[in-house]
Amino acid sequence: MRIVIAGGHGQIALRLERLLAARGDEVAGIIRKPEQGDDLRAAGAEPVVLDLESASVEEVADRLRGADAAVFAAGAGPNSGTARKDTVDRGAAVLFADAAVRAGVRRFVVVSSMGADPHHEGDEVFDVYQRAKGEADAYVQGLDSLDWTILRPGALTDDAGTGLVRLEARTGRGPVPRDDVAAVLAELLDSPATSGLTLELISGSAPVAVAVKAVAGN
Repeated sequence: MRIVIAGGHGQIALRLERLLAARGDEVAGIIRKPEQGDDLRAAGAEPVVLDLESASVEEVADRLRGADAAVFAAGAGPNSGTARKDTVDRGAAVLFADAAVRAGVRRFVVVSSMGADPHHEGDEVFDVYQRAKGEADAYVQGLDSLDWTILRPGALTDDAGTGLVRLEARTGRGPVPRDDVAAVLAELLDSPATSGLTLELISGSAPVAVAVKAVAGN
């Protein structure tokens, strides 16, 4: 498959790029800064320099044409203010989804956040983040032209992945290594039967492939 990842220099995205490249997929990662390109090439991915905060739908669609799947893994980052929660966590996700529709890329996977809710209340940065992610998720969920899956991981850690997870519509809160999030994303991309599902993910006892097959109904 050819897979295009928005937020290609993120910690989860780099892990995912390595996994996809290792299994023989063609991977491109969208990045804002040219100097990030070497890290993507080291992961086996093609760097695509494009600012999702200023690009047009057509510019993004041009980068998506010919892809078999798209992954939205971009984020404003923990040190950004409320304005960029709206322009990246919501706005860039909406733009990327619209571009996928225009480019004819149906398979669309979103890395969201546990607790994302368009009606989340509060004015603190994390409140705005949860609301922005929830609004983006709701927008994607309303697009019939996409075979979407939304993944909402729990508290992300840099611990080594175990390959053992809990993946359900509702898991309750808990930690999960970024390694395991990337492994689940790679499996979801191979599992079109998970289209239309919004899933929470934390560490658990099921091997990744088994967990994904279970939610897919296989």
